Amino acid sequence: MLVIAHRGASAELPENSLAAFERAIELGVDFVELDVHADPAGRLVVTHGRPRPGVEYPTLEEALELMRSRVGAMVELKTPARYRRYDVVARAVRLMSADDVLVCFQRAALEEARSLRRGLRTVQHVGYGVSIRAAARGAWAAGFGNSRVTQRGIATALRLGLVPLVYTVNDEARMRALADAGVAGLFTDRPERALRLFREPARH
Repeated sequence: MLVIAHRGASAELPENSLAAFERAIELGVDFVELDVHADPAGRLVVTHGRPRPGVEYPTLEEALELMRSRVGAMVELKTPARYRRYDVVARAVRLMSADDVLVCFQRAALEEARSLRRGLRTVQHVGYGVSIRAAARGAWAAGFGNSRVTQRGIATALRLGLVPLVYTVNDEARMRALADAGVAGLFTDRPERALRLFREPARH
């Protein structure tokens, strides 16, 4: 089971902060997920919501430098079509290492990214109007919302050769159930729980 720290160790420390990313790395997660927008000056900044004037955010470059050679990053581009004039897809791809993965709801952004870097792993979030069959063309994984994922969807992803991932899962019983259903990775605000479940040796 891939343990993906959603916005870092975000139940413990402020989400999408360098401190939350550092804590997730210390815990031993497989990936740290972060959200990226362009601010009004065109900088790629790490925040879930649209950047607000007067608020300082980590830059994508700072976040990826912290993670480089220590943990894989899952870089989620938020509404990249809105920031097309800033060339956010190409700039993000240039900053990413071979261990990193690009995540998006907008299929066109993922297609552009794969055209820029052959072999780049991408996660196409599905649902909310995005079909899993569309996601199958070129993606590495399909991301399902926790409230919407079904056994049928998981089976379809596996049949299409996609890695099934689910976001955002914080309840341990739910984590176990999704693992039993064939899910291969979980985005979680509580990575320590997932690591305890899936990394610690079973007690007899």
